[in-house]
Amino acid sequence: MKLVSRSAWGAVAPTGSYTRISSTKGVKIHYEGSAVPGALAGDHSRCAGHVRDIQQAHLNDPKEDWIDIAYSFVVCPHGYVHEGRGLHVKNGANGNPTLNAGHYAVCAMVGTSGITSPTDDMLNGLVDAIEYCRSQGGAGSEVRGHRDGYATTCPGDELYAWVQRGAPRPGTSGPAPAPAPPSGSSSSAPPFPGRVLRLAQPMMHGPDVQRVQERLIERTWSVGPDGADGWYGEHTRATVAAFQRDSSANGWPLADDGEVGPLTWAALWDRPVTR
Repeated sequence: MKLVSRSAWGAVAPTGSYTRISSTKGVKIHYEGSAVPGALAGDHSRCAGHVRDIQQAHLNDPKEDWIDIAYSFVVCPHGYVHEGRGLHVKNGANGNPTLNAGHYAVCAMVGTSGITSPTDDMLNGLVDAIEYCRSQGGAGSEVRGHRDGYATTCPGDELYAWVQRGAPRPGTSGPAPAPAPPSGSSSSAPPFPGRVLRLAQPMMHGPDVQRVQERLIERTWSVGPDGADGWYGEHTRATVAAFQRDSSANGWPLADDGEVGPLTWAALWDRPVTR
């Protein structure tokens, strides 16, 4: 990971006190949503200055009244991860105080003109930031776009499609690796299928959904009258959420969002049976 500290990119001190947080559900991906100078792509020496520009714009925003750069981290086209507010601090970018505390905010230097698409180095930097938030910042398995839960076009269609694919590294199809199980042991789960399973329209269907349903049934959970039919309907969503709540109550913390990401997938096999 190519981490650039606040002092290294020349951050000014925040104008107020941060709100501390111990953990988050995961990470939300952002883009700038405005012009990003194309010259950054060919000259990394300009990137620190651009992060300073973002910070100054945020500090000068009279509507938001930010005390600092709003993002937790900013990733440049060369894959460097610039520390914004950093770990264990509530960000200001996700839309409201609850959303800001729920996920770290990682911004890609992508905009509506100039640099409009992420480079492979940038995608690798975004995954580095996600893994860093998980390993050092108590972030859970979720990787979302800013638009998830808030009315915005951010992070743009291209980055959002990447998020929907599971935020894979370039050249791979799987999601960013999840943290190890809480026990510290290796996982006995089969390989994660590469997509987050959730209630959606059109309804998700496939052998990965069926395997989740079969595993829930093996662990005495009901997935509805149709059994393991391979369709991720409301009954399956509700059962997954109940399993997640039961996991959290028994020392295996999971977000009770009714979605099967890497952590919930692993817990279906690794978590001790409690019912």
